Amino acid sequence: MTAAASPLVVTELGKRFGSVVALEGVSLEVRPAELFGLVGPDGGGKTTLFRILTTLLVPDAGTATVLGRDVVRDLWAIRARVGYMPGRFSLYPDLSVEENLRFFASVFGTSVEAGREIIAPIYRQIEPFRSRRAGALSGGMKQKLALCCALVHRPELLLLDEPTTGVDAVSRREFWDLLDALKASGLTIVVSTPYMDEADRCDRVALVQQGRVLAIDEPAALGGRFPHALFAVHGRDRHPLIQALRRYPHAVAALPFGEVLHYSDRRSDAPERIAAEVRAYLRAEGFADAEVTPIRPGIEDTFMALMGAPPEAAA
Repeated sequence: MTAAASPLVVTELGKRFGSVVALEGVSLEVRPAELFGLVGPDGGGKTTLFRILTTLLVPDAGTATVLGRDVVRDLWAIRARVGYMPGRFSLYPDLSVEENLRFFASVFGTSVEAGREIIAPIYRQIEPFRSRRAGALSGGMKQKLALCCALVHRPELLLLDEPTTGVDAVSRREFWDLLDALKASGLTIVVSTPYMDEADRCDRVALVQQGRVLAIDEPAALGGRFPHALFAVHGRDRHPLIQALRRYPHAVAALPFGEVLHYSDRRSDAPERIAAEVRAYLRAEGFADAEVTPIRPGIEDTFMALMGAPPEAAA
């Protein structure tokens, strides 16, 4: 795909705030009608990147084109064609749902009626509360209203900065269902999230840490980049158990993952044999209930491995 056909192209982008490096050599390309994810922890540079793409910040190095326009030279042309939902709720809390929506439509020289088709699936869920002040809405309803306001002018590209942070699990799932429907309509969407489970809802994701892109690929393929044999370890006394695993001669890492531990081993052959040997080692160390099972690595496993790799290995 050529750069001209891509809604978003970023090349060696850099940004500093004094001595703090927010972005360093970031390059990525988003395809038409793609749901592209930026995945990483807080402080990784995701919000800085969004602010550059929405022409709110000027980069110190590199280039970025949005819908074929340069983010520095063509800021006014970009702003009219992009929908942006910042990480913090930024609507007017003292205005009603309907008043907020009409205000944002007017900013772009359009009307709610003109944009009703694209927002209808979302607005139907909040329309019963159209007279309620935005500040009195629940977290999930606030996010849906913010999404409506970002879409009402019918943008060609939608940028969402951590849209589900702070909302409950059900609202998160509903929000991503809405994004799937928008993508199916042909809209290109770029969304950032600190939640690894949300990465699986994207077509492709970029893993971002400390201002650098560690890897870009489809979610399933990222798990395949994990460089070691991986095992789930179950057992009581988790802290002593994880310390024992880290002492094992073939250990690469042992990390808590929910209710289990993920243990990676330097040996890559015969995972069942390795599991049996690790299990025997743990029982000899006094962990009689320890169970060790080979598992397929996921995005989070790859992300943790890349975070520990030197920059040249992570590129």
